[in-house]
Amino acid sequence: MPPESKRTVQELHRYLLNQLNAVLRRPGMFGGEMALRLYLDAMAFADDREALWREEMEQLRIRECFLATGVRGAFRLLWEDDHEGAVSSVYAEIAHRRGWLELDRTLSSAEYDEILRTSTSWCGQDRFLSEVHTTFGPPSVLFGGANPNFPKTLAYCTNRPEDPLICFHLWNGFASPLDGRSPPVHAEPALLAIRSGGARFIDGFTFTPEGTSRRRSVGRARSKGSS
Repeated sequence: MPPESKRTVQELHRYLLNQLNAVLRRPGMFGGEMALRLYLDAMAFADDREALWREEMEQLRIRECFLATGVRGAFRLLWEDDHEGAVSSVYAEIAHRRGWLELDRTLSSAEYDEILRTSTSWCGQDRFLSEVHTTFGPPSVLFGGANPNFPKTLAYCTNRPEDPLICFHLWNGFASPLDGRSPPVHAEPALLAIRSGGARFIDGFTFTPEGTSRRRSVGRARSKGSS
């Protein structure tokens, strides 16, 4: 019988890297947040970076970005929505710092700095997905599906690990339970906030009027629930 062939270490590493990047882009197809953590854990093991991975997770907790219900819980506390793209973007920041995130478009330092410079003023009014594309071009990574009826997060970044991702969190939903006939709230996803860096999770956000309104609605609902 011919000798049994085996994968090389390089082939196994490439397989894990490809899988991680697929999960980061569409975590819902692989099992959600738990799948993100499992694949990052596997990459950390393959690269002998388990201690750094544990440190990254601890930093998420310190920054109040990882609650008892995970990163999903932090987003639900923020605006009652934990769509997969937003959650994945947080784990993608770790992957970027560790050299595991493969970009579809790499920004120059000048392009990156321009987005950072204009993000605060740009969020002064409500924006939509097409405006993000027109103003800033294709993202470095799209987290979530391309279907305009559903939320997604667009990330822009350079190839420098020290540059935080600039994440555009866009939301859409349905006025009534999805039954195949209910139209979406918006014709295309609306921008809630741009997020980048921040000593605490909340510090990294610059909200649009739509995002601020959703936060206030969540706060009022919680106040009524506790009274």
